[in-house]
Amino acid sequence: MRIFLSGILCGIFLFSSSASASPIHRSQSIKAGNILQWIKMDGDDDQHQVLLFLHGGPGNSVMGYAQRFTLELQKFFVVVQWDQRETGKTKALNSSPDPLTVSLFESDAVEVINFLRSTFHKDKIYLVGHSWGGFLALQVAARHPALVAACFAAAPMVHQAESETLALAKMKELATQEKNVKALAELAGVKIPFENGLQLFFHRRWLHILIHRENPGITKTSVERWAQTWLALLNEASEVNFANEEPEIQCPVYFLLGVRDYQTNSELTKTYYEKLKAPKKELFWFTNSAHTLNLTESKKFQEVIISACRLKN
Repeated sequence: MRIFLSGILCGIFLFSSSASASPIHRSQSIKAGNILQWIKMDGDDDQHQVLLFLHGGPGNSVMGYAQRFTLELQKFFVVVQWDQRETGKTKALNSSPDPLTVSLFESDAVEVINFLRSTFHKDKIYLVGHSWGGFLALQVAARHPALVAACFAAAPMVHQAESETLALAKMKELATQEKNVKALAELAGVKIPFENGLQLFFHRRWLHILIHRENPGITKTSVERWAQTWLALLNEASEVNFANEEPEIQCPVYFLLGVRDYQTNSELTKTYYEKLKAPKKELFWFTNSAHTLNLTESKKFQEVIISACRLKN
């Protein structure tokens, strides 16, 4: 009976609406980090709780295809997509005048969150982040828990340098077993942390081919171009070991992990989850997914978030 009442009470908390409630589908620029940054807000009821999605990459805007994994969420939240600096429509508005660092993106995220809290009159909002976005979500939750109702980290980077090292060793093992001379030759030149875009390209190319058994879908040119902007930030973030640096987070934390994810190694995240101290924590496995679980199991991805929030309190 207590559990049933808890569900009802949380349902009232999350899903109540006022007479003035109406759908919201709006895009706009806001000032954050001393530049203009672009956000998109979608929901069936503008009185619902606010959920900010932090995209991965870094530099990978999902604004163009976010409907694929947020339509159900929009029934229960105002879902906000944000193109981070040097990404998507924010990049089109203005370039970053400052070097790209982890602390800069954390500061940007806090400013976006505070804008949403003020606009929608919420004490706290929900954070969902994928990959690099999962790293950023955990960083914000750890350092600014008073702003976060709950943090959902999907395939997050929790110690990416170690994840890249484990994947490299696995790829070399498979290449040796299969006598793949080309793979061994290209992987031999890969260093962790990555020294350039070519090393990153070889790592990601063979990760897809040898481990995931799929077409990589990337080109050397595109990865090297990406690296010019983002490699230094990736390497900085990759050195962060959450198990050591953030052993405690003072808000609910949920981990969504693909069983076959070697890009952000799911076993490393499981180890962090087991060590983490939080007022509430839970881990959800996506058995049919590798890294992009929000796309490969989008229905479950949304159901997990909705269910976890209903059970809160």
